[in-house]
Amino acid sequence: MVDKKTKEWSGCPVRFGMSQFGDKWSFLIIRDLMFKGRKYYNEFLESGEGISTNILASRLADLEENGLVTKRQDTIKRSKYVYALTEKGIALMPMMLAMIDWAEKYDDKTEVPSDFIEELRHQPEALRQKLLKSLKSD
Repeated sequence: MVDKKTKEWSGCPVRFGMSQFGDKWSFLIIRDLMFKGRKYYNEFLESGEGISTNILASRLADLEENGLVTKRQDTIKRSKYVYALTEKGIALMPMMLAMIDWAEKYDDKTEVPSDFIEELRHQPEALRQKLLKSLKSD
């Protein structure tokens, strides 16, 4: 299926990536799923970033359509849906970790827990494995 975002794709991997998750809201949803344990619609709304309900619904649908996120009905509360990263979404972890490291170095306002950044810089594989384990246990 060729969608409007990749219809005239030039073969550039950066352009393809941006067509899959190329706006701040999508990255923040991925961040919340990957690092903050959020998995319900209301948890994304309450993340403090100020995303509106229509933008959140649209970005979640886009991420699901692009195969980065799954949506399933909650087994306990049937009126709720649970969102999770797919393998394709989890594969973004090295890029997300690199962004965190880069921002922590170059942005004075970036706040990363010191133990997290320490582990990222000195034991990156152990951190990655710990994060993968938590994502796959959900």
